[in-house]
Amino acid sequence: MSKEFKATPYILECVRTGKQFEDAGWTLETPCEKEPSLIRAIYNKKQIEVKDASYGVFRFADWLPVHKMMEGSSAPVTYKSEGLAKHLGLSDLHITFSGYWPEKGANFVTCSFKETEAYAVGGRLETKDGTVLVVASAGNTARAFARVCSDNNIPLLLCVPEDNLSALWFDKPVKDNVKLVVTRSGSDYFDAIHLSNLACELNGFIAEGGAKNVARRDGMGTTTLSAVTTIGKIPDFYFQAVGSGTGAIAAWEANVRLIEDGRYGENMMKLMVSQNTPFVPIHDAWKAKSRDILPMDDDIARKQVEAIDAKVLSNRKPPYGVCGGLYDAMSEAGGDVLCANNEEALEAGRIFKELEGNDIHPAAAVATATLINAVRDGLVDKDDCIVLNVTGGGEERFKSEKEIKYMKPHHVFNINPSLLEVEEVLSELFNKKKVLVE
Repeated sequence: MSKEFKATPYILECVRTGKQFEDAGWTLETPCEKEPSLIRAIYNKKQIEVKDASYGVFRFADWLPVHKMMEGSSAPVTYKSEGLAKHLGLSDLHITFSGYWPEKGANFVTCSFKETEAYAVGGRLETKDGTVLVVASAGNTARAFARVCSDNNIPLLLCVPEDNLSALWFDKPVKDNVKLVVTRSGSDYFDAIHLSNLACELNGFIAEGGAKNVARRDGMGTTTLSAVTTIGKIPDFYFQAVGSGTGAIAAWEANVRLIEDGRYGENMMKLMVSQNTPFVPIHDAWKAKSRDILPMDDDIARKQVEAIDAKVLSNRKPPYGVCGGLYDAMSEAGGDVLCANNEEALEAGRIFKELEGNDIHPAAAVATATLINAVRDGLVDKDDCIVLNVTGGGEERFKSEKEIKYMKPHHVFNINPSLLEVEEVLSELFNKKKVLVE
């Protein structure tokens, strides 16, 4: 039986100018503005009413820019830590968990918080005329969108580096409306993004939009909504690993809405975001007090990406300096960019599993490692209210309980394919007679 669902009215606002305008349906940028800026959803409902857990991520629909609710989602779950908190000597540590942990009410079938984005984006999208949604991903996002779009019959093109194919696992087959193309071995997330940009030059293909998509950000912001509405107040510190930083931007925006709500406090939680050494472009830019990501040699960047365990943290061109991006979020909220190496993250993951009782993804282990180091270095006090955003976990357990299948690519592209080659491949894959713009 379908649940009662009523979309919350909203308008869009340019972060740079404050200019407000209606959502044309898939608006990703401010109309008629020369300077780049993110846009933000402004909801009519200022005090959020959280629905019961059976609504999944749509329990936070008051602050999601969606017109429909899809079945099968799960919301992030927040609980007060005992084991890790005691180990670190923290009195008020909370864990927001997005993954597979049925006993705690977390049933993310892809074991990643990227499902929150995929359901929100799908809830915003009007599927008609065979338009194909295009998503570039280093792994977890692709798995989440593949599952959600397959289950809801949304045409989808995934662009992923070939070396990240191990992330494309599922407990049931992905339907034929989802196609996977990859950039050959040795490429990285940036190369997959370039491929997706070429695809979006073709008729009938639309960009999901990444950080520009208000549905993606507000979907990710449900981790903060889960934390604050469970704890009852805005925390002092928020720890999360970042590749693009979109999750931290989303946390900042949710924080602003929660202050306006008036029931949870007036403070900005400090954003303690983390990266996996040696690939740390956001860390280097922040420490240099630079609004722009510092120049990187492509070959060196690819080698650094190859060296890190948390491959999902490998965005070379994150939405960092754009108005409303991560630089602005951290400048307003406060906080720092921390780093952990593979060994520290591996040990942090082991500690989490031993003390909390579930396995966590490498990116979440990076965040956990930086929390451990922050306590050691005195960056947080023992009585501070702290949220650790575990962005993925339970995968080992999920795979042990299910029969796992891996998605195979429909085509392997070279690192820098021509638009004509992309057109030829995609027109055949999606049975489109003519897709290239004349």
